[in-house]
Amino acid sequence: MASSSPRSAVLPISIAMFGIGLLAIVLIFALFATGHQDLPAWISVVALLCPAGLIFGVIATVIRARRH
Repeated sequence: MASSSPRSAVLPISIAMFGIGLLAIVLIFALFATGHQDLPAWISVVALLCPAGLIFGVIATVIRARRH
């Protein structure tokens, strides 16, 4: 059954942030496994999207649940 309330764009964005951050973390482990020592700083910054996406997703879910 379809919901009549409009969908929020926050949850898909937070899922995308989490996924991109998770891929960056996997990339960091893969680069360390292949012997790379000095990784660019942007990889570490992108990896921070993982916890940020998780936090935004939880907050968006709690706010949406409280509205209903």
